[in-house]
Amino acid sequence: MPSRPLPPLRDLARALNDGTTTSERLVEEALERIAGHRAGGGTAYIGEVDAQSARLAARASDLARAAGPAPSVIAGLPVSIKDLFDVRGQVTGAGSAVFADHAPAAEDAAAVARLRAAGGILLGRTNMSEFAFSGLGLNPHHGTPAHPHDPSRITGGSSSGAAATVALGLAAAALGTDTGGSVRIPAAFCGLTGFKPTARRVPLTGAYPLSRSLDSVGPLARSVDCCAILDAVLSGERLDTRPAPLAGLRLGVTDDFVMEGLEPEVAAAFDAALQRLSAAGARIERVAFAELATLPQINAAGGLIAAEAWQVHRQRLADAGTAQRYDTRVAQRTRRGEAISAADYIDVQDARVRLQAIARERLGHLDAWLMPTVAIRAPQRAALEQDEAKFFATNALVLRNTSVVNFLDGCALSLPCTGPGELPVGLSVAGLHGADARVLQVGRAVEACVRAPHTQR
Repeated sequence: MPSRPLPPLRDLARALNDGTTTSERLVEEALERIAGHRAGGGTAYIGEVDAQSARLAARASDLARAAGPAPSVIAGLPVSIKDLFDVRGQVTGAGSAVFADHAPAAEDAAAVARLRAAGGILLGRTNMSEFAFSGLGLNPHHGTPAHPHDPSRITGGSSSGAAATVALGLAAAALGTDTGGSVRIPAAFCGLTGFKPTARRVPLTGAYPLSRSLDSVGPLARSVDCCAILDAVLSGERLDTRPAPLAGLRLGVTDDFVMEGLEPEVAAAFDAALQRLSAAGARIERVAFAELATLPQINAAGGLIAAEAWQVHRQRLADAGTAQRYDTRVAQRTRRGEAISAADYIDVQDARVRLQAIARERLGHLDAWLMPTVAIRAPQRAALEQDEAKFFATNALVLRNTSVVNFLDGCALSLPCTGPGELPVGLSVAGLHGADARVLQVGRAVEACVRAPHTQR
């Protein structure tokens, strides 16, 4: 079957309700695509896809729908789960070889349990950067998922396989995590929509940690509406996400730090999006936020992620035999945390509080803050695999814009904003802490104005 995204969630739910399709058919078609993907060397999924359980769940979903109303929009729809989450009866590998001999999880992670309770059909575990510690998605243990439009390029990470499953029609939606951009980067590279909610709105129980200060759980899907549907399930909150009127919206753009060193195609796509939004009546406000330029200095020793990842991994990395099973680049980045003192760690936390206060002062009056999700388009995989200096420099650049939102403890969408036949570019619609509903409302309005033809419904 052709590899292309499935229709948006609401369209699929409508087809189930009116009998145009069935959950069994959707799941069977997804399994067929997965088999073809794997036969061609694809690595979007890790390990065995739980085809038997998925078929049984789909059959039960169809019988339940025939007997009464479905429990949610996602009932009967196939979804993929990042390898970071516990799924009962399965080993949580976190994209690594380190946990290969661990016992299967006894319980679902909280986010997985909520998807299951809402009727989502769990297909399998998706590939990722080992321990979610990279924005590029390379994985030496399980292979690196290929970009859906150009197989020589990466999908981005750390939720690399999650993006591939949605972009290739191997799932209707995907569950991911975002500590520095791990949902939004692959969404931007692959022409999808990704939502990073305010941290801790979705419980992290049963999700393997990277950074306790920055980790968040979010979806990758086809549209803002899809992400809002999934966010309601994952968070347990039914936010008002009706589209905001575009005319009169105050949309901020900061010309410092996040706009530096953009690839020409990214700059052109972003400028074109601003022009379309302005022509539709939105007010584009230029806002100075020069203090963002202090972030590289604040995080020079590795920041919160290195310190907190070291706390998680230090005992395993102290064992020579276990340490050899790590991705060497992940181990290298994690070991930076060993040199971070308690005083250094507190300094970073204090700097975070100061920048959050400045952000409220500079951006608090805006309806949303716009920026390119990533400064570049999806890079070539070979150069990143072969050149360590290239890997680390590209990883830092790819994470730069998205990690700003995590550091400020905000929330953000990444929307596609390029035309047909081009590599996708992501447009970030961001807000401060707790502004999730407003970001989703504004995101719907922005999406309707700038959505790329090759990603349209």
